[in-house]
Amino acid sequence: MTKPRTDTLLTNIACTRCGCVCDDLQVEIRDGAIHRIQPGCALAEEWFRQAGQPATAAPAEIDGQPAALTDAIQRSAELLQSAKLPLFFGLSRSSTDGQRAVCELADQLGGIIDTTASLGHGPSIVAFQSAGESTSTLGEVRHRSDLIIYWGCDPLRTHPRHMQRLVDAGGLAVPEGRAGRHVVVVDSQRTVTADRADQFLQAEAGSDLEIFSALRLLLTGRQLRTSHVGGLPQDVLQQLAERMKAARYGAVFFGVSIAQGRCGHATVEALLRLVTDLNQWTRFVVRRMRVPGDVTGADSVLCWQTGFPFSVSLTRGFPRYGPGEYSAENLLAAGEPDCVVLVGGERVPRFSAAARRHLDKVPVILLDPSFAEVHVRPAVRFRTAVYGIHRRGTAYRMDEVPIPLRQLLPSDLPSDDEVLRAVRAHLDQL
Repeated sequence: MTKPRTDTLLTNIACTRCGCVCDDLQVEIRDGAIHRIQPGCALAEEWFRQAGQPATAAPAEIDGQPAALTDAIQRSAELLQSAKLPLFFGLSRSSTDGQRAVCELADQLGGIIDTTASLGHGPSIVAFQSAGESTSTLGEVRHRSDLIIYWGCDPLRTHPRHMQRLVDAGGLAVPEGRAGRHVVVVDSQRTVTADRADQFLQAEAGSDLEIFSALRLLLTGRQLRTSHVGGLPQDVLQQLAERMKAARYGAVFFGVSIAQGRCGHATVEALLRLVTDLNQWTRFVVRRMRVPGDVTGADSVLCWQTGFPFSVSLTRGFPRYGPGEYSAENLLAAGEPDCVVLVGGERVPRFSAAARRHLDKVPVILLDPSFAEVHVRPAVRFRTAVYGIHRRGTAYRMDEVPIPLRQLLPSDLPSDDEVLRAVRAHLDQL
């Protein structure tokens, strides 16, 4: 006798696959599995398909062999107890509960916490601390903006519904939606997003700092002493400056490539000061296009737990902030940590060869979903439940707005906060 099919349609579901954290999805559950996601999004469909698969492997491994969860927790506690300088890295695949648990454990052990921001928008954060940030929520951009500039990013590829929700959709002050907005793309090469834009400006790679500085000059009515800046003619830059001044409400979204390079923080600072200057004539805001996961939440949780967003040392019993000095890449390349806890290991391939060699020498405790690729040889591995699929939680959108995550499917796997708090409790016993 066949079992009757059970169908459930869940609405207003949030997706953490990219920094947009769209919370308007409809998820159809059939026979205990995710069947369909609406509206369509290639990234969301892949994410829910992977995360919704039932786990078949053991919830934990020790030295590559299946192990009981309690044994893996005990082994992790023993490794951390004997460590002199434990490093906690990742956090962007976690949720607020898991990120708080990392802070608590690192504080107890006197370790160092770093997030994936140090490999991405870390220079942007340093620039914000120097120049400030003219910012807003994404909802304000949707309802008020008539000019949107994508600088060094390709949202149709990396954040598929960003333009759908902010550019194409109508707002209170822009009821006609896309027809009422002018979209400009500035990049070193033509992208899919550039094909959808009203204007595409192809700049020379690495010339963003010079272009931002030139625009600041042009806004004041001064002329440049050169005919081209970053491969763009002066008259084109003049037209862009005038369009930015004439906008009723403008927004600049910039990619992580702007923050990369030797002077990434200075480049982002020049953009921030350009946007600040524009607010003398109109309302203008600037926002980062964040990488997949809850890296924005990691920034926020670390700020209200330690006072700093990333690269935080707790070795002296109080938080110390040191981008570069306490960043995972530099610490690992120098061979300093003697135990590493990876709360999500998706960014390990971005470490340098020297950093990865040190990862191979020290015990690594890895917490990651069962479908995640493993880029290290962990001494202990935990296969964890996914927030927003198997557990409730909170993720922060790229504009620092917290979005609640709901449970869609049951899972016997533990969440990372459950694992970390169990390790901490075992440390207390030891």
